[in-house]
Amino acid sequence: MAEEITMDEDEEIYGFWMRAVADPDRRLLVEPDGTEHHAGALAAASNRLVHGLRALGLARGDVVAVYLPNCAEVVELLMATQQGGWYLVPINHHLKPAEAAYIINDSGAKAFVTHERYANVAQEVASLIELPPEGRFAVGTVDGFRAYAELRDPYPTDAPDDRAAGLLMTYTSGTSGRPKGVKRPLPEFDPDLQGEVQQIANTLFGLGDAGGVHLVTGPMYHTAVIGLAMSALHAGNAVVLMDDWEPEQTLRLIEQYGVSTTHMVPTMFNRLLKLPAEVRERYNLSSLTQVTHGAAPCPVPVKHEMIRWFGPVISEYYAATEGGGTLVSSEEWLERPGTVGLPWQVSRIKITDDEGVELPPGEIGTIWIGMMVGGIENFEYHGDAGKTSLTFDADGNFTVGDVGYLDDAGYLYICDRKIDMIISGGVNIYPAEVESVLAGHPAVLDIAVFGVPDEDWGEQIKAAVEIADGFAPGAELEQELIAYAREHIAHLKCPRSVDFGPLPRDPNGKVFKRVLSDPYWAGRDRRV
Repeated sequence: MAEEITMDEDEEIYGFWMRAVADPDRRLLVEPDGTEHHAGALAAASNRLVHGLRALGLARGDVVAVYLPNCAEVVELLMATQQGGWYLVPINHHLKPAEAAYIINDSGAKAFVTHERYANVAQEVASLIELPPEGRFAVGTVDGFRAYAELRDPYPTDAPDDRAAGLLMTYTSGTSGRPKGVKRPLPEFDPDLQGEVQQIANTLFGLGDAGGVHLVTGPMYHTAVIGLAMSALHAGNAVVLMDDWEPEQTLRLIEQYGVSTTHMVPTMFNRLLKLPAEVRERYNLSSLTQVTHGAAPCPVPVKHEMIRWFGPVISEYYAATEGGGTLVSSEEWLERPGTVGLPWQVSRIKITDDEGVELPPGEIGTIWIGMMVGGIENFEYHGDAGKTSLTFDADGNFTVGDVGYLDDAGYLYICDRKIDMIISGGVNIYPAEVESVLAGHPAVLDIAVFGVPDEDWGEQIKAAVEIADGFAPGAELEQELIAYAREHIAHLKCPRSVDFGPLPRDPNGKVFKRVLSDPYWAGRDRRV
């Protein structure tokens, strides 16, 4: 017989499944088209999927890969893997077929679920993967794929036996070489306890109060986005999904559903601020209690404006897919503009020079992150022991190549990625500083700064700008932007030229600077 999740009257309720049993009729999920799902139905779907995936032959530690838009099926599969003892691998649905197929093959996925929206890509992916056809499923109709309903609907809604905690395994963006899955050992406790642990951790991000509403603004293939959505569900929050992000629609949904928490990236802040004043003032945003942002540096002027508008509800984190990180509240940030905060309680930060010597406060060096639980055993790059070992130092700290410094109070400041640093005339220039300044110009919707060859200086600084509506690209705007930069920072840091057009992005939505800069370095043996 399958195990039933039951509770005594005085038993504390925590985690997604226990909350669903206690209050099955509570609205828990709203899809982008407005379709609502209640807690009991979502829990039943996740139970059915555990039975269906086991019938397919999945054992503890196996992988389910998904190539899906933001939809109810992502949530169902997420919560199924979380109690089936499996890894869920969310794949960026903007990837090309060969890139998606690589992740499916590399992860060893035993099940792959896609959507009819991506039918053409999915069929090409199917021709490139090792997974047999019986393990391929589609929401809607895709030739060569089984119906998703076959994996879910024939199976019982009661909780499965031998429930086991599962995890996400997300793939790094792979700016050099192939992306790698960040894999952690599966927890040795039951899923309900995992929900409790998750809920405790979520106090960092303001998701600890049952009854809140969390707005998902980004794609759920992004580590932070899917992680916070899962956290919200465990904390008893309803989740509202967006599909294609749009600034005014964000404000409309916050007011409509009384959104209390959300996650954004700085580009969203910038585009929200570009809305006309009458649009910004049209919506009531008083329900917001915490807006968390990260994934890219936020220009100081942009964040000042967002705090003035939204109030002191904006918190910023610095973290990596690999784990660890910092957090800073609005109040702390206003005292120390530009900081990304202090380490989490379970994390540590240190700064070293190129020889690995730890640097004192104020000196710029490589940022190393440590987790106070697990250390070097906390994660590995799936199938790449060599990269795993090279990522860590002797104390179990890891780096993703970011550069920054600590102040006297231990607050971290990010300068840039080491790989993005420009060396011009022997001077180190960090593009993030230049980008932060130029982002304050009303014509700039998004920006990337990088180095291009210069026979005298080694590198000169170039900006690539995606312009806002109402502005025209050309020589006049180029000179205006260069002059604007020179008003705010040293001339040696300012761009000498500006390109205009859409900015290419990597699988996590970050600007892919190598695509912009590589053509300028073609035919050269080295960059500087």
